[in-house]
Amino acid sequence: MTFHRYVALGDSFTEGVGDPDASRPNGLRGWADRVAEVLAQQTDDFGYANLAIRGRKLGAIVDEQVDAAVALAPDLVTIHGGGNDVLRPRVDLDVLARTYDDAIARLAATGAHVVMFTIFDPGGGGIYGPVRGRMAIFNEWVREIADRHGATVVDMWRMRDIEVGSVMDTDRMHLNRHGHTHMAHAVLEAIGVEHGLDPVVVEPLPVLRRREQWAANAQWTREFLVPWVHRRVTGRSSGDSVTPKHPVLTRVDQPVR
Repeated sequence: MTFHRYVALGDSFTEGVGDPDASRPNGLRGWADRVAEVLAQQTDDFGYANLAIRGRKLGAIVDEQVDAAVALAPDLVTIHGGGNDVLRPRVDLDVLARTYDDAIARLAATGAHVVMFTIFDPGGGGIYGPVRGRMAIFNEWVREIADRHGATVVDMWRMRDIEVGSVMDTDRMHLNRHGHTHMAHAVLEAIGVEHGLDPVVVEPLPVLRRREQWAANAQWTREFLVPWVHRRVTGRSSGDSVTPKHPVLTRVDQPVR
Protein backbone atom coordinates (compact mmCIF):
# COMPACT_ATOMS: atom_id res chain seq x y z
CA MET A 1 0.00 0.00 0.00
CA THR A 2 1.05 3.60 -0.58
CA PHE A 3 0.23 6.32 1.94
CA HIS A 4 0.54 10.05 1.35
CA ARG A 5 -0.40 11.70 4.67
CA TYR A 6 0.60 9.98 7.90
CA VAL A 7 -0.35 11.39 11.31
CA ALA A 8 0.95 9.82 14.53
CA LEU A 9 -0.94 10.41 17.79
CA GLY A 10 -0.25 9.42 21.36
CA ASP A 11 2.13 9.71 24.28
CA SER A 12 5.84 9.07 24.87
CA PHE A 13 5.63 5.78 22.98
CA THR A 14 4.80 7.60 19.75
CA GLU A 15 6.91 10.67 20.46
CA GLY A 16 9.96 8.39 20.54
CA VAL A 17 11.15 8.65 24.15
CA GLY A 18 14.02 6.22 24.72
CA ASP A 19 15.47 6.70 21.23
CA PRO A 20 17.52 9.92 21.48
CA ASP A 21 18.75 11.79 18.41
CA ALA A 22 19.94 15.35 19.00
CA SER A 23 19.43 16.27 15.33
CA ARG A 24 15.67 15.74 15.46
CA PRO A 25 12.76 17.70 16.95
CA ASN A 26 12.48 17.10 20.72
CA GLY A 27 15.82 15.28 20.47
CA LEU A 28 14.07 12.00 19.60
CA ARG A 29 13.68 9.65 16.66
CA GLY A 30 11.41 6.71 17.54
CA TRP A 31 9.42 4.13 15.62
CA ALA A 32 6.98 6.60 14.04
CA ASP A 33 9.83 8.55 12.42
CA ARG A 34 11.22 5.28 11.11
CA VAL A 35 7.84 4.36 9.62
CA ALA A 36 7.59 7.82 8.03
CA GLU A 37 11.05 7.47 6.51
CA VAL A 38 10.01 4.26 4.75
CA LEU A 39 6.68 5.65 3.55
CA ALA A 40 8.37 8.78 2.20
CA GLN A 41 10.39 6.66 -0.21
CA GLN A 42 7.25 5.38 -1.91
CA THR A 43 5.64 8.60 -3.13
CA ASP A 44 6.65 12.13 -4.11
CA ASP A 45 3.88 13.87 -2.16
CA PHE A 46 4.31 12.34 1.30
CA GLY A 47 3.72 14.31 4.51
CA TYR A 48 4.20 13.28 8.13
CA ALA A 49 2.87 14.85 11.33
CA ASN A 50 3.61 13.63 14.85
CA LEU A 51 1.37 15.21 17.49
CA ALA A 52 2.31 12.89 20.38
CA ILE A 53 3.32 14.33 23.75
CA ARG A 54 4.99 12.33 26.51
CA GLY A 55 3.00 11.79 29.70
CA ARG A 56 -0.39 12.32 28.09
CA LYS A 57 -3.31 10.25 29.31
CA LEU A 58 -5.93 9.08 26.86
CA GLY A 59 -8.39 11.90 27.54
CA ALA A 60 -5.76 14.53 26.79
CA ILE A 61 -4.66 12.69 23.64
CA VAL A 62 -8.24 12.71 22.39
CA ASP A 63 -8.91 16.34 23.38
CA GLU A 64 -5.66 17.77 22.05
CA GLN A 65 -4.76 15.61 19.08
CA VAL A 66 -7.74 13.98 17.37
CA ASP A 67 -9.36 17.11 15.92
CA ALA A 68 -5.93 18.35 14.82
CA ALA A 69 -5.32 15.02 13.10
CA VAL A 70 -8.68 15.05 11.32
CA ALA A 71 -7.94 18.56 10.03
CA LEU A 72 -4.81 17.24 8.33
CA ALA A 73 -6.89 14.81 6.22
CA PRO A 74 -4.63 11.79 6.78
CA ASP A 75 -4.84 8.50 4.95
CA LEU A 76 -2.88 6.76 7.73
CA VAL A 77 -3.24 7.37 11.47
CA THR A 78 -1.48 5.57 14.30
CA ILE A 79 -2.70 6.14 17.84
CA HIS A 80 -1.35 4.83 21.12
CA GLY A 81 -2.96 5.77 24.41
CA GLY A 82 -4.18 4.40 27.70
CA GLY A 83 -0.88 3.20 29.12
CA ASN A 84 -0.51 6.21 31.39
CA ASP A 85 -4.11 5.76 32.56
CA VAL A 86 -3.77 2.07 33.38
CA LEU A 87 -0.78 2.77 35.64
CA ARG A 88 -2.88 5.01 37.87
CA PRO A 89 -4.25 3.38 41.04
CA ARG A 90 -7.80 4.40 40.13
CA VAL A 91 -9.05 4.03 36.57
CA ASP A 92 -12.46 3.10 35.19
CA LEU A 93 -11.53 0.93 32.21
CA ASP A 94 -15.07 0.93 30.82
CA VAL A 95 -15.17 4.75 30.73
CA LEU A 96 -11.68 4.75 29.23
CA ALA A 97 -12.85 2.36 26.52
CA ARG A 98 -15.83 4.56 25.63
CA THR A 99 -13.51 7.54 25.25
CA TYR A 100 -11.23 5.52 23.00
CA ASP A 101 -14.13 4.13 20.97
CA ASP A 102 -15.46 7.62 20.24
CA ALA A 103 -12.02 8.79 19.14
CA ILE A 104 -11.43 5.84 16.84
CA ALA A 105 -14.88 6.32 15.32
CA ARG A 106 -14.00 9.92 14.47
CA LEU A 107 -10.65 8.95 12.98
CA ALA A 108 -12.09 6.04 10.98
CA ALA A 109 -14.83 8.28 9.60
CA THR A 110 -12.17 10.23 7.69
CA GLY A 111 -11.45 7.15 5.61
CA ALA A 112 -7.92 6.89 6.98
CA HIS A 113 -6.34 3.54 7.77
CA VAL A 114 -6.23 3.56 11.59
CA VAL A 115 -3.63 1.60 13.55
CA MET A 116 -3.98 0.92 17.28
CA PHE A 117 -1.72 -0.79 19.82
CA THR A 118 -2.16 -3.03 22.81
CA ILE A 119 0.08 -2.66 25.86
CA PHE A 120 2.98 -5.11 26.21
CA ASP A 121 2.66 -8.07 28.56
CA PRO A 122 4.84 -7.27 31.61
CA GLY A 123 4.57 -10.76 33.08
CA GLY A 124 3.46 -11.53 36.58
CA GLY A 125 6.43 -10.06 38.43
CA GLY A 126 8.38 -6.82 38.44
CA ILE A 127 7.05 -3.31 38.82
CA TYR A 128 4.13 -3.79 36.42
CA GLY A 129 2.97 -7.13 37.81
CA PRO A 130 0.27 -5.59 40.05
CA VAL A 131 -1.41 -3.87 37.06
CA ARG A 132 -1.07 -6.75 34.60
CA GLY A 133 -4.75 -7.60 34.93
CA ARG A 134 -5.79 -4.04 34.12
CA MET A 135 -3.49 -4.07 31.12
CA ALA A 136 -5.08 -7.28 29.84
CA ILE A 137 -8.62 -5.90 30.20
CA PHE A 138 -7.67 -2.67 28.48
CA ASN A 139 -6.07 -4.63 25.64
CA GLU A 140 -9.24 -6.61 25.08
CA TRP A 141 -11.13 -3.33 24.79
CA VAL A 142 -8.57 -2.18 22.19
CA ARG A 143 -9.15 -5.30 20.11
CA GLU A 144 -12.94 -4.91 20.35
CA ILE A 145 -12.80 -1.24 19.35
CA ALA A 146 -10.51 -2.05 16.44
CA ASP A 147 -12.88 -4.77 15.24
CA ARG A 148 -15.82 -2.39 15.43
CA HIS A 149 -14.18 0.30 13.31
CA GLY A 150 -11.98 -1.75 11.00
CA ALA A 151 -8.71 -0.61 12.55
CA THR A 152 -5.47 -2.56 12.46
CA VAL A 153 -4.02 -3.71 15.80
CA VAL A 154 -0.31 -4.03 16.46
CA ASP A 155 -0.65 -6.48 19.32
CA MET A 156 2.33 -5.94 21.59
CA TRP A 157 0.77 -8.18 24.25
CA ARG A 158 1.22 -11.16 21.93
CA MET A 159 4.77 -10.36 20.83
CA ARG A 160 6.64 -13.39 22.19
CA ASP A 161 9.45 -13.32 19.64
CA ILE A 162 11.58 -10.85 21.60
CA GLU A 163 12.42 -10.43 25.28
CA VAL A 164 10.61 -7.35 26.59
CA GLY A 165 13.38 -6.31 28.95
CA SER A 166 15.97 -6.32 26.17
CA VAL A 167 14.11 -3.66 24.17
CA MET A 168 13.32 -1.38 27.13
CA ASP A 169 15.27 1.73 28.05
CA THR A 170 17.03 2.02 31.41
CA ASP A 171 13.95 3.70 32.88
CA ARG A 172 12.03 0.41 32.37
CA MET A 173 9.13 2.47 31.02
CA HIS A 174 10.02 3.23 27.41
CA LEU A 175 11.43 1.40 24.41
CA ASN A 176 15.12 1.76 23.65
CA ARG A 177 16.55 2.17 20.15
CA HIS A 178 16.20 -1.55 19.44
CA GLY A 179 12.62 -1.48 20.70
CA HIS A 180 11.67 1.44 18.46
CA THR A 181 13.24 -0.29 15.46
CA HIS A 182 11.35 -3.47 16.31
CA MET A 183 8.10 -1.52 16.57
CA ALA A 184 8.63 0.21 13.22
CA HIS A 185 9.12 -3.21 11.65
CA ALA A 186 5.91 -4.46 13.29
CA VAL A 187 3.84 -1.47 12.16
CA LEU A 188 5.02 -1.67 8.55
CA GLU A 189 4.30 -5.40 8.50
CA ALA A 190 0.83 -4.80 9.95
CA ILE A 191 -0.14 -2.27 7.28
CA GLY A 192 1.31 -4.33 4.46
CA VAL A 193 4.10 -2.00 3.39
CA GLU A 194 7.33 -3.36 1.91
CA HIS A 195 10.17 -1.87 3.90
CA GLY A 196 13.44 -3.77 3.79
CA LEU A 197 14.01 -3.39 7.53
CA ASP A 198 15.77 -6.33 9.12
CA PRO A 199 14.15 -7.90 12.18
CA VAL A 200 15.78 -6.78 15.41
CA VAL A 201 18.08 -9.28 17.08
CA VAL A 202 19.05 -8.54 20.68
CA GLU A 203 21.19 -10.33 23.21
CA PRO A 204 19.43 -11.95 26.20
CA LEU A 205 19.53 -9.93 29.38
CA PRO A 206 22.34 -10.94 31.75
CA VAL A 207 21.27 -12.91 34.82
CA LEU A 208 22.09 -10.79 37.86
CA ARG A 209 22.93 -12.14 41.25
CA ARG A 210 20.68 -11.07 44.10
CA ARG A 211 23.03 -8.31 45.30
CA GLU A 212 23.43 -6.96 41.76
CA GLN A 213 19.66 -7.00 41.23
CA TRP A 214 19.12 -5.16 44.51
CA ALA A 215 21.65 -2.49 43.54
CA ALA A 216 20.08 -2.08 40.08
CA ASN A 217 16.60 -1.77 41.56
CA ALA A 218 17.78 0.78 44.12
CA GLN A 219 19.39 2.90 41.41
CA TRP A 220 16.28 2.69 39.23
CA THR A 221 14.10 3.73 42.16
CA ARG A 222 16.23 6.83 42.84
CA GLU A 223 16.60 7.90 39.23
CA PHE A 224 13.20 7.07 37.75
CA LEU A 225 10.52 5.87 40.17
CA VAL A 226 10.83 8.64 42.76
CA PRO A 227 10.67 11.45 40.14
CA TRP A 228 7.70 9.72 38.47
CA VAL A 229 5.82 9.48 41.78
CA HIS A 230 6.67 13.09 42.62
CA ARG A 231 5.16 14.27 39.34
CA ARG A 232 2.00 12.30 40.05
CA VAL A 233 1.68 13.72 43.58
CA THR A 234 2.26 17.30 42.43
CA GLY A 235 -0.01 17.01 39.39
CA ARG A 236 2.80 17.55 36.93
CA SER A 237 3.67 15.72 33.73
CA SER A 238 6.90 15.07 31.89
CA GLY A 239 5.21 16.63 28.87
CA ASP A 240 4.13 19.90 30.45
CA SER A 241 6.70 21.97 28.53
CA VAL A 242 6.86 19.74 25.43
CA THR A 243 5.40 20.59 22.04
CA PRO A 244 4.65 18.19 19.17
CA LYS A 245 7.64 17.13 17.06
CA HIS A 246 5.83 17.77 13.77
CA PRO A 247 2.56 19.69 14.30
CA VAL A 248 1.91 19.98 10.55
CA LEU A 249 2.52 17.66 7.64
CA THR A 250 6.24 17.68 6.88
CA ARG A 251 7.80 16.52 3.64
CA VAL A 252 10.25 13.70 4.36
CA ASP A 253 12.42 12.89 1.35
CA GLN A 254 15.30 11.80 3.57
CA PRO A 255 15.34 10.54 7.16
CA VAL A 256 13.72 13.12 9.44
CA ARG A 257 16.24 15.63 10.83
